[in-house]
Amino acid sequence: MKEKTASYRDFPKQFWLVIVFEFFERGSYYGMMSVLSIYLTEILGFSKESVGVIKSVIQPLLYFLPILSGAIADRLGYRKTLMYAFGLLGTGYFLTSQMTEYAAVFASLMVMGIGAGTFKPIISGTIAKVTNEKNSTLGFGIFYWSINFGAFLFPLIIVPFLKNIDWRYVMIASALGTGLMLIPTIFFFKEPKREVQAKEPLMKVVKHIFLKIGEVASNWRFMLFILIYSLFWILYFQMFDSVLWYFQTFVNAEPLNKFISGIVGFNWAFDVEHITVINALTIILLQLFISSIVKNFKAMPTIITGFFFGTLGMLILAISNSVWVLLIGITVFSFGEMIAHPKYISYLGTIAPQDKKATYMGFGFLYGVFGAGIGGVLGANLYVKLIDNPMLDFIKVKTAALGSALQDNIQINDAIQFAEKAGVSKDTILQQAHSSEFWIIFGCIGVLAIILLLIYEKLIGTKH
Repeated sequence: MKEKTASYRDFPKQFWLVIVFEFFERGSYYGMMSVLSIYLTEILGFSKESVGVIKSVIQPLLYFLPILSGAIADRLGYRKTLMYAFGLLGTGYFLTSQMTEYAAVFASLMVMGIGAGTFKPIISGTIAKVTNEKNSTLGFGIFYWSINFGAFLFPLIIVPFLKNIDWRYVMIASALGTGLMLIPTIFFFKEPKREVQAKEPLMKVVKHIFLKIGEVASNWRFMLFILIYSLFWILYFQMFDSVLWYFQTFVNAEPLNKFISGIVGFNWAFDVEHITVINALTIILLQLFISSIVKNFKAMPTIITGFFFGTLGMLILAISNSVWVLLIGITVFSFGEMIAHPKYISYLGTIAPQDKKATYMGFGFLYGVFGAGIGGVLGANLYVKLIDNPMLDFIKVKTAALGSALQDNIQINDAIQFAEKAGVSKDTILQQAHSSEFWIIFGCIGVLAIILLLIYEKLIGTKH
């Protein structure tokens, strides 16, 4: 008798409830992140370097905390931990919308980051518990789709509307999108069945986790591969910082706006928040197709191919500041991400010790810790050095010669407007920036990652 294939009707209500949770949490997160770097620099006036520090602390939390919060959830219960997570998320987003001082904003985003890191393992853990061998693949496929759908829909529709009223409303919407999830958590979320375990003190559980971290960190072969792989994610995290700043200053979206408006029949404007939409839309449309193509290919060649396309995407940005070049570059990069990442976990499985595979595989997330931790600071500092400072120096000289004095600590876009009023053309100012060199540097990081992967596979690889 032919075995029945998995169907959407096979999933219990609990499954669909946590999918809704995931959609709103990820939509709230990516909605805010799509404009956060611009908000912090242009609205609150923070320096790009200081924003890079915030991002290099906040984003790694989402990758590191789940190993701790997952263990805590197993002890306290999923429902109680989920309530804490939504409480922290709602509070963190709301406080971020209200604070204007750097330390207060940093602290508010830390609260949000802790909430997001606490939330992350509960949803995947619940899905694992309410699905079975027959429908788990479909279940996790829906789960990953809901992440990208939230990352696509919120910045596309909600963020532009709210931002045009008040930038703070974007964060307030994120606070509502997560904080209000407390209501269905309290009334509808049921604690999944848990294995009966001996009640160990929480600190003993945490100590055991850090012992595992130490054990994994001491395996140089395993950690070296993760470090090399994380180089690609240094490029990825530029999408939330450097690419946004670059678009805001350099890219004229009018040709794209006319093209889209002609198709949809009403005036539509591509703005900074839509940068991350390109990545999410590409994944929504192509991920299943790409995964079906590469599933039978060997892991390392596939990862290297993905790195090639990701690197190519960065190098395309160096060609010109045309909006079409920007779209192509980000799409090609996203294409590389879709090729490389699914094979990452499978390759980790081949280099993890056979008798400790489960322990080691749980630390595959470290690529995000390293990539985000380095990417935020590196991108911001390089951007200021290669792009902002040459333009500011030029503006100071030109405006001084024209009898105007440029104020200290002025944001670059304000400085450009000041110079234009003084009679200096924007095109002349933009020509002073080393924007192509900036993207080429990140392209070189991608090339370095490819070379190191080839060396790793040749000299170390899966050999024990």
